[in-house]
Amino acid sequence: MAVGRFTKEDDSLNARCERSNEIDEDATSKGQESMKLKGRIAIVTGAGQGIGRGIAEAFAEQGADVVINDLVDDARTKDVQDAIEARGRRAIVVPGDVSKRPDVENLFDEAWNQLGPADILVNNAGIETIVPFTELTDEQWEVVTNTNLKSEWMCAQSFCKRLIAEGRKGAIVNIGSIQAARVLPGRTHYAPSKLAVEALTRNISAEVGSHGIRVNCIHPGLIDTPMIRWVLESPDILPHVVAQISLGRPGLPCEVGAAAAFLASDEAAYITGQSLYVDGGWVGK
Repeated sequence: MAVGRFTKEDDSLNARCERSNEIDEDATSKGQESMKLKGRIAIVTGAGQGIGRGIAEAFAEQGADVVINDLVDDARTKDVQDAIEARGRRAIVVPGDVSKRPDVENLFDEAWNQLGPADILVNNAGIETIVPFTELTDEQWEVVTNTNLKSEWMCAQSFCKRLIAEGRKGAIVNIGSIQAARVLPGRTHYAPSKLAVEALTRNISAEVGSHGIRVNCIHPGLIDTPMIRWVLESPDILPHVVAQISLGRPGLPCEVGAAAAFLASDEAAYITGQSLYVDGGWVGK
């Protein structure tokens, strides 16, 4: 597939997501009753850009107030907060490194104190590096696995403890990666951390289901985010990757957001312990 064709289609899709971000007061008023997440409070880690931002904005579009977490409170998180508040939703920014237990506990303390008890957790924070297997250091392994896996375990644990103590139901959406099922070079630390998220999801769901807490996982494919900008801008790499995707294009953060909103909503009330590939058909081709 030519890069030119991809760019044209992607421009159209991006325009669609941008239009969904524009505030139409009349349409918003009419759509209040159909909002999937009306009245809910959601915590989204790594929400300053990319997939996390797409999820945070999709949740606000569906009626949720949002706690925005990222490493720092900066212009990016302020933009996300503004976008959420423009929809009439409440939003706060709680910076912190969710691979560290004190920052995790502070995130939930601030969420409960400032917005109220949360109903939804999205474990999205993650990093990727590309390092050949024989050159990978202990530190590089630990940085990636702590951020991509340990953080999801700690956040889910803190969230579930609070819900169980309060006798409340809730939903968790863990973000994995297409690399849970595809082999790419230089990812012997990243890919295992993402495949482990799937096992973590199943096992947590089995233990907390009796408390009314659902836990599911999304494995995004090639999504137009800053993390993979180098792929999207490469005339050599992009056509090769897109040719492996059944729908013939990268996805957008808002499309992952739509899937996350569904899994977090009552429409998915009988779905737990599952992993959904939002990848345009890449894993099955």
